[in-house]
Amino acid sequence: MKSVLIMWGMAMSFGLLLAGGNISQVAPISEPVSNCSPDETYIEHDAQLMWQDQKYTDKEDGAYKRNRSYGKAGGLKHAVDYCKRLDYAGYNDWRLPTSDELVHVHKKPGQVFRYFRGDDFWSSTPTVENKYNVVYTSDAYRYPRKPSQSNYIRCVRCIAK
Repeated sequence: MKSVLIMWGMAMSFGLLLAGGNISQVAPISEPVSNCSPDETYIEHDAQLMWQDQKYTDKEDGAYKRNRSYGKAGGLKHAVDYCKRLDYAGYNDWRLPTSDELVHVHKKPGQVFRYFRGDDFWSSTPTVENKYNVVYTSDAYRYPRKPSQSNYIRCVRCIAK
Protein backbone atom coordinates (compact mmCIF):
# COMPACT_ATOMS: atom_id res chain seq x y z
CA MET A 1 0.00 0.00 0.00
CA LYS A 2 2.83 2.35 0.89
CA SER A 3 4.54 1.81 -2.43
CA VAL A 4 1.26 2.44 -4.29
CA LEU A 5 0.87 5.81 -2.55
CA ILE A 6 4.47 6.76 -3.32
CA MET A 7 4.01 5.81 -6.99
CA TRP A 8 0.71 7.75 -7.12
CA GLY A 9 2.40 10.85 -5.59
CA MET A 10 5.25 10.68 -8.07
CA ALA A 11 2.86 10.29 -10.99
CA MET A 12 0.81 13.29 -9.85
CA SER A 13 3.94 15.43 -9.45
CA PHE A 14 5.17 14.43 -12.90
CA GLY A 15 1.73 15.11 -14.38
CA LEU A 16 1.57 18.57 -12.83
CA LEU A 17 5.00 19.41 -14.21
CA LEU A 18 3.99 18.43 -17.75
CA ALA A 19 0.50 19.97 -17.61
CA GLY A 20 1.72 23.54 -17.39
CA GLY A 21 -1.18 25.30 -15.77
CA ASN A 22 -2.00 28.97 -15.67
CA ILE A 23 1.29 30.69 -16.48
CA SER A 24 1.31 34.47 -16.36
CA GLN A 25 3.82 36.54 -18.27
CA VAL A 26 6.95 37.34 -16.28
CA ALA A 27 7.66 41.03 -15.79
CA PRO A 28 10.70 42.22 -17.72
CA ILE A 29 13.92 42.70 -15.84
CA SER A 30 14.57 46.39 -15.35
CA GLU A 31 17.87 48.04 -16.10
CA PRO A 32 20.16 48.27 -13.06
CA VAL A 33 19.93 51.59 -11.26
CA SER A 34 23.11 53.62 -11.50
CA ASN A 35 24.85 54.50 -8.24
CA CYS A 36 26.49 57.48 -9.89
CA SER A 37 25.13 60.89 -8.97
CA PRO A 38 24.77 63.42 -11.73
CA ASP A 39 27.12 66.38 -11.64
CA GLU A 40 25.31 68.79 -9.35
CA THR A 41 26.14 72.41 -8.78
CA TYR A 42 24.84 75.36 -6.83
CA ILE A 43 24.74 78.65 -8.73
CA GLU A 44 25.21 81.68 -6.53
CA HIS A 45 23.78 84.32 -8.86
CA ASP A 46 24.55 87.38 -6.72
CA ALA A 47 28.25 86.43 -6.53
CA GLN A 48 28.37 84.99 -10.09
CA LEU A 49 29.83 81.71 -8.81
CA MET A 50 29.14 78.05 -9.55
CA TRP A 51 29.86 75.70 -6.65
CA GLN A 52 30.62 71.99 -6.84
CA ASP A 53 27.85 70.13 -4.98
CA GLN A 54 28.89 66.50 -5.01
CA LYS A 55 28.27 63.66 -2.58
CA TYR A 56 31.02 62.97 -0.04
CA THR A 57 32.08 59.34 0.23
CA ASP A 58 32.91 57.29 3.30
CA LYS A 59 36.57 57.30 2.25
CA GLU A 60 36.56 61.12 2.10
CA ASP A 61 34.91 61.35 5.52
CA GLY A 62 37.54 58.93 6.85
CA ALA A 63 40.38 60.97 5.33
CA TYR A 64 39.00 64.12 6.98
CA LYS A 65 38.79 62.42 10.39
CA ARG A 66 42.20 60.74 10.13
CA ASN A 67 44.08 63.79 8.82
CA ARG A 68 44.75 62.19 5.42
CA SER A 69 44.10 63.23 1.84
CA TYR A 70 41.58 61.52 -0.42
CA GLY A 71 39.17 62.98 -2.97
CA LYS A 72 37.30 65.96 -1.53
CA ALA A 73 39.19 65.95 1.79
CA GLY A 74 42.82 66.50 2.64
CA GLY A 75 45.66 68.93 3.18
CA LEU A 76 45.93 72.31 1.47
CA LYS A 77 48.26 71.19 -1.35
CA HIS A 78 45.90 68.31 -2.10
CA ALA A 79 42.93 70.72 -2.07
CA VAL A 80 44.56 73.15 -4.53
CA ASP A 81 45.62 70.29 -6.84
CA TYR A 82 42.20 68.63 -6.59
CA CYS A 83 40.39 71.79 -7.75
CA LYS A 84 42.93 72.49 -10.52
CA ARG A 85 42.46 68.96 -11.92
CA LEU A 86 38.70 68.84 -11.46
CA ASP A 87 36.64 68.18 -14.59
CA TYR A 88 33.07 68.44 -13.32
CA ALA A 89 29.68 69.42 -14.73
CA GLY A 90 31.29 70.05 -18.12
CA TYR A 91 33.87 72.54 -16.81
CA ASN A 92 37.55 72.30 -16.02
CA ASP A 93 38.27 75.81 -14.67
CA TRP A 94 37.56 75.05 -11.01
CA ARG A 95 39.61 76.54 -8.17
CA LEU A 96 39.75 76.61 -4.39
CA PRO A 97 37.47 79.41 -3.11
CA THR A 98 38.61 82.38 -1.05
CA SER A 99 37.49 82.61 2.55
CA ASP A 100 35.25 85.58 1.62
CA GLU A 101 33.48 83.42 -0.97
CA LEU A 102 32.96 80.57 1.50
CA VAL A 103 31.68 82.90 4.22
CA HIS A 104 29.29 84.55 1.76
CA VAL A 105 27.73 81.29 0.56
CA HIS A 106 27.39 79.86 4.09
CA LYS A 107 25.77 83.00 5.51
CA LYS A 108 22.79 82.53 3.19
CA PRO A 109 19.61 81.48 4.99
CA GLY A 110 18.95 77.76 4.89
CA GLN A 111 21.24 75.14 3.45
CA VAL A 112 22.07 75.83 -0.18
CA PHE A 113 24.09 72.66 -0.81
CA ARG A 114 22.49 69.28 -1.25
CA TYR A 115 25.66 67.56 0.01
CA PHE A 116 26.46 69.47 3.18
CA ARG A 117 29.14 68.90 5.79
CA GLY A 118 29.02 70.94 9.01
CA ASP A 119 32.79 71.04 9.23
CA ASP A 120 35.82 73.03 8.05
CA PHE A 121 36.40 73.70 4.34
CA TRP A 122 39.67 74.91 2.83
CA SER A 123 40.01 78.36 1.36
CA SER A 124 42.87 79.77 -0.69
CA THR A 125 43.23 82.73 1.73
CA PRO A 126 46.51 82.80 3.68
CA THR A 127 46.72 84.06 7.26
CA VAL A 128 49.78 84.56 9.46
CA GLU A 129 52.45 82.02 10.42
CA ASN A 130 52.09 79.91 7.25
CA LYS A 131 48.44 79.08 7.93
CA TYR A 132 45.36 79.32 5.70
CA ASN A 133 41.77 80.10 6.52
CA VAL A 134 39.19 77.39 6.66
CA VAL A 135 35.52 78.24 7.00
CA TYR A 136 33.43 76.31 9.44
CA THR A 137 30.17 75.93 7.54
CA SER A 138 27.87 75.74 10.56
CA ASP A 139 28.76 79.27 11.73
CA ALA A 140 30.43 80.73 8.58
CA TYR A 141 33.47 81.89 10.60
CA ARG A 142 37.12 81.76 9.50
CA TYR A 143 39.72 79.77 11.42
CA PRO A 144 43.47 79.52 10.66
CA ARG A 145 44.78 76.00 9.96
CA LYS A 146 48.15 74.47 9.14
CA PRO A 147 48.45 73.40 5.47
CA SER A 148 49.14 69.81 6.55
CA GLN A 149 45.79 69.50 8.35
CA SER A 150 42.95 67.68 6.59
CA ASN A 151 39.78 69.62 5.81
CA TYR A 152 36.93 69.23 3.36
CA ILE A 153 37.15 70.64 -0.17
CA ARG A 154 34.46 72.31 -2.25
CA CYS A 155 35.60 73.85 -5.53
CA VAL A 156 34.17 76.94 -7.20
CA ARG A 157 34.30 78.63 -10.59
CA CYS A 158 33.32 82.06 -11.92
CA ILE A 159 30.31 82.29 -14.21
CA ALA A 160 30.55 86.04 -14.91
CA LYS A 161 31.08 86.93 -18.54
